[in-house]
Amino acid sequence: MSNILLVDDDRELTSLLQELLEMEGFTVVVAHDGEQALSLLDDSIDLLLLDVMMPKKNGIETLKQLRLHYQTPVMMLTARGSELDRVLGLELGADDYLPKPFNDRELIARIKAILRRTTARELPLQKVSENHILQVDALTLFPGLQEARFEGDVLDLTGAEFTLLCLLAQHAGQVVSRDLLSQQVLGKRPLPFDRAIDMHVSNLRRKLPARKDGLPWFKTLRNRGYLMVSTR
Repeated sequence: MSNILLVDDDRELTSLLQELLEMEGFTVVVAHDGEQALSLLDDSIDLLLLDVMMPKKNGIETLKQLRLHYQTPVMMLTARGSELDRVLGLELGADDYLPKPFNDRELIARIKAILRRTTARELPLQKVSENHILQVDALTLFPGLQEARFEGDVLDLTGAEFTLLCLLAQHAGQVVSRDLLSQQVLGKRPLPFDRAIDMHVSNLRRKLPARKDGLPWFKTLRNRGYLMVSTR
């Protein structure tokens, strides 16, 4: 059973969402502003549903502060058409976003997709074999541990960023479509002008150290997708 922290100042909406999520088997903790959310957040929380527009501390400021201490998956709930909030949230480490008003089934599907990516973190170390390790240049990926290392140093990646990096590394030298990446990483087909995958790739480019072989990590192929550059 997963624990969800639902953060929204709309009390009627939070009541309805809490009932929906509990019917799906989740344990739900509710906060109505960013300050309250940060006070309730601990390692027992598996996912945050975080509204952007809130009193005291908005969703963007809350996300910025929580990322200083936690890598807990975050789905932003944004006003439809508020592209700036969505882009900024992704840049700050949100895993996904969902514009309001949204379909209940889509919300549940997105939540389950994010949680599936994080269950691998619970695997004991002894169950991770050599077959689960990916290597590109000095970058080593441990999917069973949800951990990425560069020359032995652990990289600070969100769950979505790590999953995206693994998919591209598994297909190094091959083009992977944005549609496939979105389905595998975010559990959804990308809508027109959906920039979630693009922002996650941008974050990876910023976070990954320069390669020892001098090559770029990724290439963008217009209207096709992304390619992780294979080693020489």
